[in-house]
Amino acid sequence: MAVVLGLHVLVAAACAGLVRRWGVRVLALGAVAPAIGFGWLVSAAPDVLAGRERRISVAWAPTLRLELPLRLDALALLLGLIVTGVGTVVLLYGVRYFAGRRRGLGQLAVVLVLFAGVMLALVLADHLLALYVAWELTTVCSFLLIADGGRHRMARRAALRALLVTSGAGFVMLLGLVLLGQVAGDYRISGLLAAPPRGPAVTVAVLLILVGAVAKSAQVPFHPWLPEAMVAPTPVSAYLHAAAMVKAGVYLVARLAPGFADVPGWRPVVLAVGLTTMLLGGIRALTQTDLKRLLAFGTLAQLGFILVLVGAGTRTAALAGATILLAHALFKATLFLVVGIVDHEAGSRDLRELSGVGRRAPGLALVALLACLSMVGLPPTVGYLGKEAAFEAFVGHGPGQGWVLAGLAAGSALTAAYTVRFLWGAFADRPGVPSRLRHVPVPWLLTTAVCALAGLVLGCVPAVAGAPGAGYAAAYPAPPDEYRLALWHGVGLPLGISLLTLVAGVLLHLGRRPLVPVAARIRHHVVAALAVQDRLASGVMTGARILTVRTQVGSLPRYLLVTMSVLVLGPGFVLLAGAGVRLPTRAWDEPAQAVLGLGLVVGVLALVIARRRLVVPLLLSAVGYLVAGLFVLHGAPDLALAQLLVETLTLVLFVLVVRRMPPRTRHAQPPSRFLRAGIAVLVGAFVTGATLVATARHVPSRSTEGYFREAPPAGGPNVVNVILTEFRALDTLGEVTVLAVASTGIAGLVMVSRRGTGPRRLRVAPDRRRPAAGRSGKGPG
Repeated sequence: MAVVLGLHVLVAAACAGLVRRWGVRVLALGAVAPAIGFGWLVSAAPDVLAGRERRISVAWAPTLRLELPLRLDALALLLGLIVTGVGTVVLLYGVRYFAGRRRGLGQLAVVLVLFAGVMLALVLADHLLALYVAWELTTVCSFLLIADGGRHRMARRAALRALLVTSGAGFVMLLGLVLLGQVAGDYRISGLLAAPPRGPAVTVAVLLILVGAVAKSAQVPFHPWLPEAMVAPTPVSAYLHAAAMVKAGVYLVARLAPGFADVPGWRPVVLAVGLTTMLLGGIRALTQTDLKRLLAFGTLAQLGFILVLVGAGTRTAALAGATILLAHALFKATLFLVVGIVDHEAGSRDLRELSGVGRRAPGLALVALLACLSMVGLPPTVGYLGKEAAFEAFVGHGPGQGWVLAGLAAGSALTAAYTVRFLWGAFADRPGVPSRLRHVPVPWLLTTAVCALAGLVLGCVPAVAGAPGAGYAAAYPAPPDEYRLALWHGVGLPLGISLLTLVAGVLLHLGRRPLVPVAARIRHHVVAALAVQDRLASGVMTGARILTVRTQVGSLPRYLLVTMSVLVLGPGFVLLAGAGVRLPTRAWDEPAQAVLGLGLVVGVLALVIARRRLVVPLLLSAVGYLVAGLFVLHGAPDLALAQLLVETLTLVLFVLVVRRMPPRTRHAQPPSRFLRAGIAVLVGAFVTGATLVATARHVPSRSTEGYFREAPPAGGPNVVNVILTEFRALDTLGEVTVLAVASTGIAGLVMVSRRGTGPRRLRVAPDRRRPAAGRSGKGPG
């Protein structure tokens, strides 16, 4: 697993290095990484589906127990196959789509390959925080791909909107993940699902996690960012916003549902949000004229459908959700790629401007038809298998399921309606509209047909199509009459509902005019939501600009002031408040310490009020010499000697530099001066308190025991000396080298300064290319 993930990074680096020489062919090179990942997942599938999960743990810092656990189970296998399989197809498709493009091609190839690797890491991660890191990396990749190099204003706005919505909700999700991990005492996802915790804190954590999942999958009320992101190139939309990235939120819900579907608030939130999004997306899709936006709103609707299924918390619904998840990735990626070909070869994707596409490109129309059959759930496609299972999951399975079944049926009818609109709009002949479609190359068409054919083949073998879903659904208790995918279950209520939705869908398409005012009213609210998101984005950018102007001013004192303020006001007092130890109360061990300490305080105060520049380094060195005296009192003469050498060299350097500067310093204005003094006092108090806390809670480490055990035979009873001369010999040699270099520099400065009696002024030679003032223009004589 780690090798496959690392391969994506290597291939991305190779694409960056070869883009100038290879051009658009680097996309074919980029397809190598997800193709190898797909092959590895296929080879691992028999073991995983037989219940033998694959687990590894990549050690990061074993001593600190930091590691990256990875797990390949049935759900991760399903999402991994989607990510790598569709990623390979999209990258190969892009070789033709981006032909002739030069600007931004390298970034596009690199980010696409890295996104495939990051998304694969997300589904394989078995640790909450590792999953979150991959989660946010997909957000960054999405931002870069939507912006497309920042060439268009709309692309930049859409990318920023997607970034702020998904990353902002991601921070909320992070709070939930940390809270859940702390309450459970375990951040491993497999451990959480094996023994899920319960309690009010878990309820809060789960609801916070759902916020991030809902926003990532573009569900109500966060949905407006996804249709606006359709300004991205079509291959990007096909991969990120149909097959991969938007599936991350659904995946997280599916991953946690077996352990937390019974948590209060889970089912009401998931079912209400999913059904609302399904209906809203279906109505908006039915009134679109841009084929790509039609598919985008259809994606919203189908993601809501999947969210309801994987979040319902039953075995049959989980099986149906996993099957629809697979079907949606295949048919929606295909339809986006079909729209890309139509747009590329006809110059438009507005269905009012298209005519004769089906007649001039029957192969393309056939590919789109296969994908649409799966989208509406007609046999023998994999979409049909999932749709039948979805209706079966809510037929007579407990109270309150009737309204869910009614919502799914209404959403399915809307799906059938906008599917008919897509086929008619893209491929029908329109009187008076000329056909502008050029020839579609056969290799490009075959690449587009891969996912559509996969949906058809998998639909013909339900056992294969449902194997990952069955493996995932096994986490739920098995009912007495366990449902299995099949092309024919006999005449029953699910079949009747399915036929009814198809008929209703055709009628909705033919009589869609009454839905136009409803869609317009919804659009009004969506525009208002977009305006709110834009205002938030503008506020974030304005705040960032103000913060940058106020802090990044090129002033080292101000940088130190900000850094120290954050240290004290942030982790400083939190650390001290939670220390929970009794600090030592004695002021000193012997009177000499008190004398030296008093001298340190006096030296620091004198340093603050000093006005002459030469006095400042003298006071600094005096403080350093007093610290060396404390080292001597504590039995560290070698450390005191090093301190004396460093202070002496520093003093000489300061004097040689300061003597060439103005003799007096300029103090800041009184408010700034008092602020700096206050921050300095707080930093000193924090360092003192932290030192006392660390001393009071000191626990000998294994390294300390090792030093005491190995020091006598290595050179003597003085452990510090043995560490410096034996265990850290190279470090000590480096310090000696630094002192030697500094001494050489000081000697050079002294020798230079002896050449004259005082500082010299730099003389600027006259510019001989321009005449001097008052001369004839022939230059100096």
